[in-house]
Amino acid sequence: MITKKTFFCVSLCLILWQFVPALSFAQEPVQTFSLEQTVEAAIKANLELKSSQAEIDAALATKNARRTNFLPTLNTTYQYDRKDDESTFGNIVTDPKESYTFVTSFKQPIFTGFSLIKQYKIAELGHELAKITEKLKRQDIILEAKNTYFQLLRTQKLHDIAKETVVQIRSQEEVANNFYQVGMSPLNELLQAQVELANAKQELIVARNNLQSAEANFNTLLRRPINAPVLINDILDYSPFKETLDYCLSTAKKDRLEIKIADLELEIAEKELQLAKKDYYPSIDLHGNYYKRGTEWDVDGGDGIYDPDGWEITAAATWNFWEWGRTSYGVKEKLSRVSQADLQKNKRLDNINLEVKNAYLRTQETEKAIVAVEKAIEQARENFRINQERYKEQVATSTDVLDAQTLLSRTMTNYYNALYAFKLAKADLYRAMGQEIME
Repeated sequence: MITKKTFFCVSLCLILWQFVPALSFAQEPVQTFSLEQTVEAAIKANLELKSSQAEIDAALATKNARRTNFLPTLNTTYQYDRKDDESTFGNIVTDPKESYTFVTSFKQPIFTGFSLIKQYKIAELGHELAKITEKLKRQDIILEAKNTYFQLLRTQKLHDIAKETVVQIRSQEEVANNFYQVGMSPLNELLQAQVELANAKQELIVARNNLQSAEANFNTLLRRPINAPVLINDILDYSPFKETLDYCLSTAKKDRLEIKIADLELEIAEKELQLAKKDYYPSIDLHGNYYKRGTEWDVDGGDGIYDPDGWEITAAATWNFWEWGRTSYGVKEKLSRVSQADLQKNKRLDNINLEVKNAYLRTQETEKAIVAVEKAIEQARENFRINQERYKEQVATSTDVLDAQTLLSRTMTNYYNALYAFKLAKADLYRAMGQEIME
């Protein structure tokens, strides 16, 4: 017989058994990401980068396929023929009623108007283009990871400022309420503090939503569960950017992968122009056949088969010397493609120079903003402290305290905006220069 005590113990064990896995999961440590770890995880998780790597494999296969065009092709044919009757000359069978034929052939291109070598060169350049494109995608991922990381740090700081602001104004509201209750301050000071507190709470809600959105962006970048907890290392220090604009421009001209891609695209267009001229030349092929013929399936001669096996080699030259201007029109098209590729290269160079200069100016601007605001932080904090003490001594109004608190919050917000704007601008500048520096 099961007693109530036994039933209670069994039920309690079942409940605890259900909750143990959840408790164990909740206690698992959350990984803290550094900037370098974030970049590595983003590169590993990015699907577009995996697609670029697959494109490299495809381009390599195309290159290898083009190489085989230089080699001879072999084929074989096995054929059965049946006629209504055999052919004879007197009592001699000249052509049997049934026959079997086995033929092995080869074809070796000798000269194709340079088309084979051009096709191979184009495939080789395509493979190189795919590899550089994959590296370019990697740089874009690094920049995206940096932007996501610094934007998350920025929203965390602004959330902390909004949270601290609520705490400070709530404290001021309590002091104002106490002073009002004992008749030491008018009602409007209490009402003002309550209004400011309501506004601060609203700003905190916005800051919290921005933080959650930034965390979702971080998780999406790393292809983690979108609501997974996020911990990242803070980066409060910064190093000034000391290089000149001329250095940045020359580095970009040397390292930007887009320029290398433009060079390859121009070279491919030039090779395709040369390929279009192949029909100006004849093509020469070497053909060879070895055959066996017979009246039975084993193709080993028979009645009426006077030449059961043999071979032949043929060299054939073909030249389409008149096609109503088809070749010349094709050449003109490729000439236009070459001109187009050259213009695109010059356009990319102009855009790269503009990107570098704009990123350089933003870096200089945000760096100066950090220095300017950094000096004002301690002043704003001291101003807020003094006004709090003066209000407690009733030699300052609640408005003075709230204004000082607003000034402090705005100064801190400006500082962190400038700090992370500088880091974002420097990340853009490194990307514009074609470098993968982790700062």
